[in-house]
Amino acid sequence: MGFAPTEHHKTRGDMQIVDHNRQPREEWRDGVLTRMHISAVTGAVQLCIFEQWCEPGKGAPTHLHAVEEILTVLEGNAEIWVEDERLMFAADQSIIVPAGRKHGFRNTGERALHIRSTLAASVLVALYDDQREAQRHWLPEVDGHR
Repeated sequence: MGFAPTEHHKTRGDMQIVDHNRQPREEWRDGVLTRMHISAVTGAVQLCIFEQWCEPGKGAPTHLHAVEEILTVLEGNAEIWVEDERLMFAADQSIIVPAGRKHGFRNTGERALHIRSTLAASVLVALYDDQREAQRHWLPEVDGHR
């Protein structure tokens, strides 16, 4: 599968270099900034990795993915839920969310929550319980369009 390198990544032989510091942060919802690191855009075929910075009380509302996801708290404190079970997480803790299970998280601390998400698919698709929430279908840009 080929792709056109952008200013954020380039290929050297069989190795691909992705410069995360040059990747933009997008506001996915009020108080939540997201930086997509690895996805179909960077040439991945089986993984999607992104980080989020969530203000106190903010996070990801209940949603699901068709693939397994790993959530890792990098800084701060979070309440993470899978179906009806809720647990508290701190930095350097992860949870594996099985495919098809409803889950979400929110920042329970007083400073920004920094969390990393790793999905077993190169295109992010998230279906939310709250119909007011935009259904997330993050696709790579092709000729300036998603």
